[in-house]
This record gives sequence, structure tokens and C-alpha cells, in this order.
Amino acid sequence: MTKHSHRLAPDFRRGAKTLHEMREELDTGRTTAVALTRLALDEAERSRVALNAYSVIATETALEAAAASDRRYSNGTARLLEGLPIAVKDIIDTENIETRYGSAAYIGHRPSHDADIVRVLKDKGAIIIGKTTTHEFAWGVTTSSPRFGDTLNPHDPNCIPGGSSGGTAAAIGFGAIAGGLGTDTGGSARIPASLCGVVGFKPTYSRLSTNGIFPLAPTLDHPGILGKTVGDVTLLAEALGLSSGYEPTLRGQIGVIDTIANVPVEECVAVAFDHSIELLSGDLEIERIGSCPLFADKFRVFAGIVLMEGGITHFSRNRLELMASSYNHETMTRLQLAKTSTVGEYAQNLQARWDFITDLHQLMKRFRFLMTPTTPCVAPKRGIDMIRIGDWSGTVREAMMTYTSPFNIAGFPAISIPMPVLGSGLPIGLQIVGRRDEDDALIALARNIEAILSRDPSETQPVEVLIEIPPVP
Repeated sequence: MTKHSHRLAPDFRRGAKTLHEMREELDTGRTTAVALTRLALDEAERSRVALNAYSVIATETALEAAAASDRRYSNGTARLLEGLPIAVKDIIDTENIETRYGSAAYIGHRPSHDADIVRVLKDKGAIIIGKTTTHEFAWGVTTSSPRFGDTLNPHDPNCIPGGSSGGTAAAIGFGAIAGGLGTDTGGSARIPASLCGVVGFKPTYSRLSTNGIFPLAPTLDHPGILGKTVGDVTLLAEALGLSSGYEPTLRGQIGVIDTIANVPVEECVAVAFDHSIELLSGDLEIERIGSCPLFADKFRVFAGIVLMEGGITHFSRNRLELMASSYNHETMTRLQLAKTSTVGEYAQNLQARWDFITDLHQLMKRFRFLMTPTTPCVAPKRGIDMIRIGDWSGTVREAMMTYTSPFNIAGFPAISIPMPVLGSGLPIGLQIVGRRDEDDALIALARNIEAILSRDPSETQPVEVLIEIPPVP
């Protein structure tokens, strides 16, 4: 095996604890929910000042909920997430907490109800610390805003954090919070997870309710979960009914795709990806596919669907005068383009989508899981629109979403976990994709892969990984 010095993303996070560690401290009485909440509120403010990671910090409601959690610990009625601090992306409704959807058009908007996924987490005892920043209406990958300021990457403030769930990923990467909610229409949880060195998961399409989430493209929108570790994501997924909390026994082949479509990966990503596959190959059944033509042109299909559905969403919700006076120029440019989109073009994209889903199901009969780089490059610099990777050049949006958006088109579950960072580079994610409705198996595999990639290079004892699922009929 080739020798590399490697590490995971640098842990400069002032001893940030995982959700499981916090829950253990609460269970044993070593801390209180109020103490954890005060710390999370302080850290939220630090990350707001340093990175613009939070749009709103919900001090009063968070402390009230924490006091109620401490009473439950005292009387023995603590729930699964009791007293654990959680961040919520600003595109997701939170009762009586300002929710702007990243837009000046909604400054001061306080929803009368929680989104379904927020209500479930609160019913399990989670404490909502505040709202994390998003690209306006989740329609972008940089989490930049001329009105509210750019959100910064916690590893390099000169770089983007990714988007549109950039605030949640930046807050976790900074150490302000261990877990939170995002959304994922074309990679909006996985892209910032990759660029910020955290974990981002989107479940199978429609497994989680989108009620109370401002829609971008309803046939592509997925709620997302982000965390410091796969364990943090697993705990939130269990609370939301996506993971049973037990270790399924799995056995099966994993197909490795080096490049997707015509967008190559930059050299540092290729080296990190090859090194990660090398580390995993001793424990997992891996087959290299290389570049897969199945994914060619899928970003164009995705973008066409988003354009039509995004246009319908906004033109049906708001008057043109409000949009023109309050929306960012970038959003208005896309809406003007949406006016020229036709039903015929939309129908063609939907038919291309069905063909792709059929072909992907065929590929997934051969492989239980697929692995790719999450993004083809590390975090780009802020303020740039175009990017060059090798001989390819295009928009930052296309570069970031080419590797993630196909799995929104198909609705398959996908997760991004940090790969070992070689040398002193920026973090980059490993994307793992599972079959539809096998979210539990995907999360379990991600936990095992995280353990292998985190293993000290001097260790010789392999991590036991069993992957055994009945074949698809």
C-alpha cells in the first residue's frame, strides 16, 4: 500500500462535542440542558460574527425549551433528543422565530407553525438554537448575499462554504453546533458538507415531509441532515424515522465512479479520492467503474426542471413588483429566464429523467452502493462565477452540482462524509449513494466507512464491515 500522511479536517473547534457525547453528559448529570444551550448560543454568536453562519439566534425560546428539558431529566421523562442543541436552515419554517428564506422580501416573517421536520425534532426534545444562513430561496451554491453578506468557509474565509445549506455546514465546521437541518434540491446539503469538512445526508425522495419548507423545485426538493459525524446524522435520522438505530448486516458490491459526465476532478481531489478508496479496499468489496456515461448531460436536465418549477413557485406566490424590489439580482435573472422556458422543454426534461431513473436502477442491480467524489474541487474562492478544472471550464454552480444533482433527479439517498485531507489542503467529501428506500443501510455503511477512514495509519486491525442485503428482484 502506498504510504501517505493524511488527516481529517483540522479540529480547531474548541472541543466541540458530538450529540451522543452531549446526551451522555445529560443522562449522567454532568451537565444540564440550560448549560449546553447557553454554550451553543454563545458559539452561535461567535460563528455569526466570524462566518455569518446564523441569520437569527433564538435566545429566549431556546432557553425556555432548555429549562423544560431539565425538568424532564429531573422527573425521568427525557426523550431521544432531550436538551440537544440543533440549528435549522433559514429556508425551513420555525414557529415564532424569524424565517427570511434568505431574502429581504421576508424580513420579519415569523411563521405560525413549525415545518413538519422541525416539529418532530422538537417533540423528541431538541432545542432550536437559531436559523442558519442560506442562499436566497436555496437557489444557489455559494450562500452569498448582497443584502445579508456572504457566509464564509470555516477552513478558509476567502472561500465559499458551498450551498445552499452553507450556514449549517459552516456552523458545524466551526464547532458552534454538532447537528442541524438543511435542504437538498441538487446537492444543497452534500456540497457544503464536502467543502466544510462535515457530514451531509439527503434521504430517499419523499421519505421526509417538505411541509413548511419554502419550495425550490418540488419534484427535486429533499430535507437534509448535517452533522459533525455520521453518528450525529444517525441520531437525527433516527428521530425522524429514517434510521432504526441498529446495525444492519450488509454484504454487497460497491461501484466506484471517478468522474461524472464531462466535469473532471482537480488533482488534489483525485489524489484524496484514490487514497480513500485504497484505504477502504481492504475492508469492502469495491469495483472501479471509472467514468460512467450514464450521468452525461444530467446537470442540464436538472437545471431545466429547477428553472420551470422555481419559476412556477415564485410567480404563483408573489407579485412581480415585490420580487423586483426585494429579490436579489441573481434570483431575478433566473426568474426572467424561467419566463422563456416552455412546457415542451419541461416535458422533455421529465422524460429524460424517467429514462435516467430506469438506467440507474439497472446499474444499482449490479451494485449495492456507488461512491464518487462529492464535488470535483475543493472550495472555490468567494466572488467568482466561473471555474476551470483541467480542460473544462464552466460556472461554479455546474461544477458543484454535476456530481450531486443526478441523485436528486433519481431520488436515491446519498451522503457526503469527509475524506482524509492529504497535506494541508482544504476538506473534500466522499459521496456514497444507496438504493431507493435503503436509507438505513446507507447510513450504516457510512458509519463503517467513517471509522475506516478515521483509523490511525499505524493500526493493523481491520474494521469489521458486513454488507448483506437481499438482492433486488
